[in-house]
Amino acid sequence: MQTKNILKTIAITSAMMTTLSACKNETPRENPLLQPSELPFGAPDFSKIQTSDYLPAFEAAIQQTRDNISKIVENTEAPTFRNTIVPFEKSDSTLDRISRVFFALVEADKTPEIADLEKKVQPMITDLENEIMFNKQLFQRIRQVFDNEYAALQGEDQKLLDEVYKEFVRKGALLPDDKMERMKAINLRISDLQQQWGEVVPNATNDAVVWVDNEEMLAGLSQADIEQCKKDAENLGGKAPYAIVIVNTTQQPLLTSLDNRDLRRQVYEASVHRSDGTNQYNTFAIVSELASLRAEQAEIMGYPCYAAYSLEKTMAKTPENVYAFLNDLIRQYVPKANAETKAIEDFAHNPSLTSNPLPPTSPLQPYDRFYYSAKMKQQMLNISDDEVKPYFNVDSVLINGVFYAANRAYGLTFKERTDIPLYHPDMKAFEVFDKNGKSKALFYCDYYRRPTKRGGAWMDGFAKQSRERNQLPIIFNVCNSAKAPDGKPSLLTWDEVTTMFHEFGHALHGILSDCYYNRLSGTSVARDFVEMPSQFNESFASIPEVFDHYARHFETGEPMPAELKERMLQSITFQTAYALGENLAATCVDLAWHMLPSKDVPTAEEAAAFETEALRKVGLLNEQIPPRYHTSYFNHVWGGGYAAGYYSYLWTEVLAVNIADVFAKRGALDPATGQDMCDKILSRGNTGDLMQMFTDFTGMAQPDASGLLKARGL
Repeated sequence: MQTKNILKTIAITSAMMTTLSACKNETPRENPLLQPSELPFGAPDFSKIQTSDYLPAFEAAIQQTRDNISKIVENTEAPTFRNTIVPFEKSDSTLDRISRVFFALVEADKTPEIADLEKKVQPMITDLENEIMFNKQLFQRIRQVFDNEYAALQGEDQKLLDEVYKEFVRKGALLPDDKMERMKAINLRISDLQQQWGEVVPNATNDAVVWVDNEEMLAGLSQADIEQCKKDAENLGGKAPYAIVIVNTTQQPLLTSLDNRDLRRQVYEASVHRSDGTNQYNTFAIVSELASLRAEQAEIMGYPCYAAYSLEKTMAKTPENVYAFLNDLIRQYVPKANAETKAIEDFAHNPSLTSNPLPPTSPLQPYDRFYYSAKMKQQMLNISDDEVKPYFNVDSVLINGVFYAANRAYGLTFKERTDIPLYHPDMKAFEVFDKNGKSKALFYCDYYRRPTKRGGAWMDGFAKQSRERNQLPIIFNVCNSAKAPDGKPSLLTWDEVTTMFHEFGHALHGILSDCYYNRLSGTSVARDFVEMPSQFNESFASIPEVFDHYARHFETGEPMPAELKERMLQSITFQTAYALGENLAATCVDLAWHMLPSKDVPTAEEAAAFETEALRKVGLLNEQIPPRYHTSYFNHVWGGGYAAGYYSYLWTEVLAVNIADVFAKRGALDPATGQDMCDKILSRGNTGDLMQMFTDFTGMAQPDASGLLKARGL
């Protein structure tokens, strides 16, 4: 076995580290993914990386990881933390670096070539993970270290050992051989299904275009939005002069403005039915099989359902605790939602209140709600998106808002680096410095939508911070805002503004990390904690000093007038039952699927009806307020890492509200408070008990959910 591995390594190294030249005198090209980057921070050098480099780099890095594991297993010395756990922590460092670059492109710039490579690479990685997690000799050494040294270790050493040991146990290292083999097969199949999902849903969303024949049909849209529809049509092949593209959520932003009711219906239905089998795309077979396999995983591990298995490692701990939290919110929310719906419907039918009323016999439809709610808001508060968008230029929001708040609260400064190669020309890169002027991190932003990017917004990194690896963080944010036609400013809605602040909250969790081990650093925390820094960071968007600094007219540079600002900030909490309801509904759909034993998982044909009944059971079946994501395009749950965990957005919002209260009491931009937040939470990654971190900063033994509805204006 050892000789075979060595020979294989030699073959891969010689064949893959270079690209053979057609000319004998030409110098062989080294694979840049397998060499240390010469750029600042070790950033990936996209000026050198070619698509053809990825597969040989993965093959070489996977073999290197195998060899590193073999060295641990074949060590004849008694297992210790230093000769087993530390080498294990470092064993995949090259593979981790390559994976972070490649999968960033899979998510944000998935060309056909990258998509083809993903089909080859993902099974290779899953095979390796299975091989490591079910390596009995390796686990035996880890277990001996856990049994003999855990109590004597301290700090990050103890936490690392705990995390490594429990990960092996949770993946099935203690299972008998037959169940272990079944778990391997399940892991491979889940990987394959998630890859299929990652192909189908973006394609379905990109194809769910509503083509528009003439500008008159777009009545109600601003001129900027009409020009965007024209640009989108041109970019998508020009089947008609204008195109309305679909974003990842159920409701679509343009529904607030479109006067044409039939066009509103078309847009809404294109969104809802993008991948439910009413067209060429149908994800229900993937959903059903994924849910069944997850349930089987849990049963093999001795749990009644996947939710129980998954939640054990979170702050919530059990499905019962999550449902207790959700049921209390639902109880308070439902009457407020019903009152909000009635008010909108009454408005929509009243010709004295709106110039485009619904016919008396026509009930309010979900595609009408955003439209009449916006008209109602405009009448009651005299405010509209078109009035405020000129003050939300994406560049000003970033520099004068997001970065400014980080400077005031945490002492960070940002310098654009035009010398750092990027994977797409729409990106920007910034070096981040701490309050003493010391280089702290590299931050990339990629804010504009394109066909090769999946929907939504997210944060990740090309490298996590780690003192053990001598690595500073290389972090990126990705969003999906529309890029204005050439020569015109890209203007944002308020929702897009808060999304930028939200994702930068995640970025701060990575940028401010100060941990020794890579595995514990940055955002490597439970799902129902990881969304707290991001949700809290949204609060900076409306702090007067920050708001006034970035909300400036794109032409004049003048700040938003005080009177408009007051109306705009009042509008943030106008009719907010919808936003809470769509989140609650999506959360309950997620949990319903993952509370099932494998024998009860619906078939693909039963999936849509199952969702409907699940919402009915919890009192959230409301045509007016559908889930933020229906089952058939719920990427967080079926394509991402939020299975049985979508509740975390609401759970962490409670934590964020509590933390925002602390900032407000001490001074919203008080540097001492920011330093305290950094020291006790943002810098610590997963190095300690998460609830204790929360308590250390807030002084609260437990989170207080009472302020959540108030913070949402309910």
